[in-house]
Amino acid sequence: MSVTGRAVSAIVFAYHDVGVRCLRVLLDAGVRVPLVVTHRDDPGENVWFGSVEDVATERGLPCAAPDDPNATAFVASARELSGPIDFVFSFYYRRMLAAAWLTLPTAGAFNLHGSLLPKYRGRSPVNWAVIHGERETGVTLHVMDEKPDRGAIVDQFAVPILGDDTGRDVFGKIVVAAEIVLARSLPKLIDGTAQFVPQNSADASYFGGRRPEDGRIPPDAGVHQIHNLVRALAPPYPGAFVMVGGRRILIDRTLHTADRVEAPGQGLRLYSDRAALWLLAANGGALRILAARVEGDAAPIDANGFERRFSSCCIRTDP
Repeated sequence: MSVTGRAVSAIVFAYHDVGVRCLRVLLDAGVRVPLVVTHRDDPGENVWFGSVEDVATERGLPCAAPDDPNATAFVASARELSGPIDFVFSFYYRRMLAAAWLTLPTAGAFNLHGSLLPKYRGRSPVNWAVIHGERETGVTLHVMDEKPDRGAIVDQFAVPILGDDTGRDVFGKIVVAAEIVLARSLPKLIDGTAQFVPQNSADASYFGGRRPEDGRIPPDAGVHQIHNLVRALAPPYPGAFVMVGGRRILIDRTLHTADRVEAPGQGLRLYSDRAALWLLAANGGALRILAARVEGDAAPIDANGFERRFSSCCIRTDP
């Protein structure tokens, strides 16, 4: 279906940096946005990203942050406020939208997802891709339906994942990729020439959300698994960690080297040779720790600080 002869209109559900950039793409293209729906920032979350609400305020756009975007009263008020709507877009909005939203626009409802669908459907796709050692990820613009991340694909853009890229490094690439995909797809969506390609469910993978507790490094993990977990969860994310003496030691950066480190003990452990701090895997591999901190302490901990703090050069992590 094409949209011709009048200004194109869209209700936009958006959050995070992807939401900021994609909302700006729509406004730059002259799309009328009668309503922006976003989230209130969680006071318990590290809010390191841009504000969709700030962009809406700057541009004089009505903006709402309902607890339940699918509430009948909110949907009805949005219909009354917005008038005829061509599109509904979701850009890193964290709630699933009910059928009432998906059937509202005359030209379709579309979501921007941070992976190359059908891989990495679900939550935290960038972090999961790094955790699994992927060398590539990307973004997908797809048709929204009532099942998450399963609608037909409009367009995709791939980005590389380098061996030492952190989750934030990759997310920065995702933001640019999202802007590219939306900017080049929008004219085709408007004039009705966009091609929709069904996803192949046989190639699909799905992952759930992550909690800070999920950052604990498994005691039997090898060095590749540990390095991937550390970089996936490095700041501003909650971090990968080991427990020592009942304290959480957050490992923010590691370097995978070919060095063979001889240290006493077995299992997952921390070791200081006074020149460097090491994380030794149960299988004998070693990662040099470039940045670490004891949870609750402002200052980072280095090799000498580790020995002073724990009165030993080698400490096995708590079981």
